Amino acid sequence: MLKKVLIVDDSQLIHSMYRLVLGRYKGCGISDAMNGLEALDILSRDSDFDLILLDINMPVMNGVQFMEKLKKDNLYRRIPIIVISTEGREEDTLRALKLGAWGYVVKPFKPDLLYDMIEKVAAKKPPFLSAIRTA
Repeated sequence: MLKKVLIVDDSQLIHSMYRLVLGRYKGCGISDAMNGLEALDILSRDSDFDLILLDINMPVMNGVQFMEKLKKDNLYRRIPIIVISTEGREEDTLRALKLGAWGYVVKPFKPDLLYDMIEKVAAKKPPFLSAIRTA
């Protein structure tokens, strides 16, 4: 069951698209952050999230910097992260997975693929340690 999701991306359009995908989860609360620093601020006030959807390229604090901070704190380490980025190089994918991402999706992607990955997180399945490329 997915109760709360944190979307971290600097595009309002992407936030809207993720909200459509997450709309399948009735009663799921969604919080929005435009960069990693805003996301850390949200987490400092409420760490009870079931999932973080994270972009890599953002101003102020990017996704990698955000994940590095989270990895250092046991309170946040348990929150599954799905990285969704235009960065599709193998080194970017491996870095995110090493920092604890459960999965990595390369933009552009089909919403159903993201939904399938979210379903696995909601079912509390172990990390994917893989990436999805759809372009």
